[in-house]
Amino acid sequence: MSSSWMQRRHEELEAILGLAPVVAVVTIDDAAHAVALASALVEGGIRAIEVTLRTPAALDAIRAIAENVTGAVPGAGTIISGSDLHAAERAGARFAVSPGWTPDLLDAVAKSALPYLPGAATASEAMWLLSRGYRLQKFFPAEPAGGIDYLRALSGPLPGIRFCPTGGVRLETAPDYLKLPNVVCVGGSWLTPSKLVQAQDWTGIAKLARESAQLKK
Repeated sequence: MSSSWMQRRHEELEAILGLAPVVAVVTIDDAAHAVALASALVEGGIRAIEVTLRTPAALDAIRAIAENVTGAVPGAGTIISGSDLHAAERAGARFAVSPGWTPDLLDAVAKSALPYLPGAATASEAMWLLSRGYRLQKFFPAEPAGGIDYLRALSGPLPGIRFCPTGGVRLETAPDYLKLPNVVCVGGSWLTPSKLVQAQDWTGIAKLARESAQLKK
């Protein structure tokens, strides 16, 4: 892939990750809830919504959000294969996120128009991705992999990489992550707790989104 292609995708992804200090990470079991859920997030100020491909409803949820929620920027998470990537793109996803990466997946990304956030959990993985032009990476699973202290340690030797830590990050700990110079935003699953989704408490979700959108980077 050309350096100009990588630069365009980087700029597009940077703009998406910069919409708010938090990217919503959501798992949707019922696509019928997708529009109301995404609308509540957008109402609270969270526009980038990563729908994980962990349920049969995920692609339909992405499609519903893309077609019906003004202001939402739907993405697809848990992308682990080229077929996942292509299905997400067809559904209307505007960015893609992986817990890690594989050579085959990166080959598929090179043929896609989607901005892509690959996952890394070690310095070696982060360095390899950087050597391929990926300056924005997902740090996953953030808390089990070392959390704030680990990311702080990486900022010195790897200043060219910025991360979106995801996995175990909470509203209470997000501010400490966001203070780090190598963190562009955080991924948050706390915005859509299953209890509120099952109760269809969209007002409660909008409140959590509003609190999260007010965090400072």
